[in-house]
Amino acid sequence: MEVRESSFRWQRPAEPTPLQEKTVNAPAGLLINTAAGPVHVTTPVSRDTWGELAGLDTETHVTQTPAWLESVCATGPYRDVSRLYEFEDGGQIVLPLVRRRQRPERLDAVESWPAAWGIGGPVSPGRVSPAQARAILDDLDQRPAFRVGVRLRPGDAEVWAGAASAGFRTEPHMTQVLDLDGGFDTVWERRFHAGLRREVRRAERSDLEVHVDRTGRFVPVFYDLYEQSIVRWARQQHEPLALARWRRTRAFPKSWLEAVASRFGTSCTVLTAWRAGEPAAAIVVLRHGSHGKLWRAAMNRDLAHPVKAVPLLYRLAIEDACAAGCRRFDMGESRPGSSLAAFKARFGAESFSSPRYYRERLPVSVAERGLRAAAKRLIRFRDA
Repeated sequence: MEVRESSFRWQRPAEPTPLQEKTVNAPAGLLINTAAGPVHVTTPVSRDTWGELAGLDTETHVTQTPAWLESVCATGPYRDVSRLYEFEDGGQIVLPLVRRRQRPERLDAVESWPAAWGIGGPVSPGRVSPAQARAILDDLDQRPAFRVGVRLRPGDAEVWAGAASAGFRTEPHMTQVLDLDGGFDTVWERRFHAGLRREVRRAERSDLEVHVDRTGRFVPVFYDLYEQSIVRWARQQHEPLALARWRRTRAFPKSWLEAVASRFGTSCTVLTAWRAGEPAAAIVVLRHGSHGKLWRAAMNRDLAHPVKAVPLLYRLAIEDACAAGCRRFDMGESRPGSSLAAFKARFGAESFSSPRYYRERLPVSVAERGLRAAAKRLIRFRDA
């Protein structure tokens, strides 16, 4: 095995593009009365204030940063409606939020985040009190939007569950997170399963060549492998290939990866494993502060599986996160009991609840879930 660091240096444009400029609105302030007392609300939140609070909140995830917001707005019809809550006791909480551009709010959803963009939720240097959580949810409940939703990070569910009024529903989600405390040697010896360590050693003895790219240069390589993976997933799930391609590329278009790579810069790493000159597997890893995140993975199974290329890339990404000072490595959402959940558990990842709380004036989500379930039954879809 050979590991190479990309030397190509991609530069982010110094000036924002017209599309980026659309994501920043002039801030407005208002005073609201809540169960926690008067609260000053500013929307949208300045990038400097948000960045400062995200730096003080040691639990801030990659997906709770201004760079993530910019990526959401640059690749979809969204605009920034984030809210800064300032309480009488001096507490400050940022709630990332977006809504669609050029659509009346009564016909729109205000969310943190739209479903495909993962965990949003509050950013705060201190622990959010039950009264503060209730004040924020009550404020959201007053929005005229037909739906408001907040997806919480692991660890925040308890206080917000107690604060949610009867009008809010809960949508369960499970996130798997690997504890990096103790450094990579501890993770390798005590958290990686023995069978996994054997697979990694096998990959290290193979003819794989690994490239570590922090420049965005290998985004096209990853996406080509992603499109190859769609074919495999369609077979596994008994899904018509045309439907699978439409659904998967709509859920994760190439423009999303390009936008995130450009905004995160060297905090976005694409690791690719090559075999006989052909890309076999690739993963995308993001980092903010003490948190690393495995965002996406794809492979050519015929090339990658025999030499265990994917476990090797995961191992290298985890070691890199440890070296960067990360304390947690978010391995993403998995369906409980799935083969993917079992695969991540072999690295020592633990499962945590990260629910979404939402309020709807019309039962749109229930109808959407019913239609998806009916479509799956029609094509005899199998969840992987």
